[in-house]
Order: sequence, then structure tokens, then C-alpha cells
Amino acid sequence: MTTKEVRTILAQIPDPEIPVISIEELGILRDVNFENDECIVTITPTYSGCPAMKAIEQDIVALLKENGIHKVKVIYIFSPAWTTDWLNDAAKEKLRKYGISPPEKTTADKSVLTGIQKIVKCPRCNSENTELVSQFGSTACKALYKCKDCLEPFDLFKCH
Repeated sequence: MTTKEVRTILAQIPDPEIPVISIEELGILRDVNFENDECIVTITPTYSGCPAMKAIEQDIVALLKENGIHKVKVIYIFSPAWTTDWLNDAAKEKLRKYGISPPEKTTADKSVLTGIQKIVKCPRCNSENTELVSQFGSTACKALYKCKDCLEPFDLFKCH
């Protein structure tokens, strides 16, 4: 099996915390190589303490075994650090349709320093009349917001 075929197989694995996008679309899947008869898969967490990484590793090993690759090694790399730049527009649209406001751009949120609240669009009604409820949403990589127009809570995928 080629590395391209393995990547195609692994692109089927959904992120456990955001199942609407795959680990490849999220940018977690970094590389696939073969050394002798072992498949080496390199992944990068969105956060260094991301609790989903062990589940992702287990999914990688299980899916490759189902596809006839029995010697698998998963390597974690932390440099370069994961960034929302690795999300393409299609992945961001999937997030929006799922109810998560995608990152607009990769600038860090400096609202704590400036006192100026960041404008975040509601993924449900597209209103900019939203407010930050908590810096931490359902996971550490998201912040919790509330739309003041449709009154729905939603997560914002944090830029970094």
C-alpha cells in the first residue's frame, strides 16, 4: 500500500470532539511513511493537552489493521505547533453548518488586553450581535458564545 492510499484511508477518521470534520481536514494528520514493514503515522494535537489524541491514535491503529496494515507506530510532533491556518475553507464551512463558529483568521484574540470585544458571527443566524460567555466551551480549543438575536449558545473555534 502506498502512503497516498494510507492517507486516503486515514482521512476517513473523524475528530472525536468535532465529528463533522476528519483528522486530515483538521490538520492533525501530518505525515505517513513506511520504514521496513512498519507504517509510521505522524500527528499533531490542536493543543498539547488535547484529551482526544489517545482516541485518535487508537482509531488510526484500528483502521489500518482493518485494512491489512498490522505494524503501526503513531508519533506525536509538537513543532510546528498546530494552527487554525491548517483548516481549509471547506472544513470551516463544515464547522459552521455543525453549529461551531469557525476561526475567521489566525490572529490571536487580544480582547482581554484591549477591552474591545471580538466580533463573532453566530453560525445559526449569521448575526454579529453575540457575546462571550466563557473563554472555554465544550472543549479547551473552543470558547462559548451566545447570540443575542436568536438566543442560541454556540462554540467558537479559537484561533491560534
